[in-house]
Amino acid sequence: MNILFERTGPLTELSSYPQWAQDMVADCAATKQRVLDHDIWRMMTALQLDHESTRNFMMGLWPFIERFPSFMALNLLKTRYGRSPGDDKARRWLVRNIRVEQNHAEYWLNWADGAGVARSRLLDELPPHGTDGLARWCEDISARGSLAAGMIATNYAIEGVTGEWSQMIYDSETYRQGFDPSIRTSALKWLHLHAAYDDTHPWEALEIVCTLMGLEPSADDVAHLAECIKRSYTSMILLGDRCIQSCPERVLVQEDAA
Repeated sequence: MNILFERTGPLTELSSYPQWAQDMVADCAATKQRVLDHDIWRMMTALQLDHESTRNFMMGLWPFIERFPSFMALNLLKTRYGRSPGDDKARRWLVRNIRVEQNHAEYWLNWADGAGVARSRLLDELPPHGTDGLARWCEDISARGSLAAGMIATNYAIEGVTGEWSQMIYDSETYRQGFDPSIRTSALKWLHLHAAYDDTHPWEALEIVCTLMGLEPSADDVAHLAECIKRSYTSMILLGDRCIQSCPERVLVQEDAA
């Protein structure tokens, strides 16, 4: 029997969630930190990314950005109104937030344009080889996984860590000043929106997943959710690796470390 979870504490405090969720988040923390410690963010904020790496990043993440509302729609298709409190909560949340995401693709194109990667390249050319793993994984888990797995992989894991690396970049005065003042606001709008210090979307997604799973899910089900989170983080790490694999600055850092 699924023992219903109802949050009573603050939304953005992990202690408000069941012990199994707290343990799951802790289990995934090291993998998440690898995303945040990736060289690409340091190089980007220091204006050390060469044009090829910048192009790889903008074009490599574009399929994920453009299709993110589709992943949410695939998860929405799994819901049934009135079936459970978790279904109803997920349905309301997904319908509302699909609308929120509708303009984010345009904002990404503006960022790419401002960074020197023409929007026509993103729209008309294939992404660089080896950068499609994140989008393919999110589409697969959203289409074929459970509702909880699809939301934990996309709306919790990827949306959560993206908010954190976006904040690191947007907080960089060096990076912001690298854009011409005439286009700075429009070029950085995607970053500005995703770098919100008080973004609640990942926490809301975690609450929905906990409502779906209840207070005492099976150990196997929790382990599966943790693997989904880690795979999302790992997919982003691999995408970052591919984007900067030939960047001269990264090669220099690796040689110095050796």
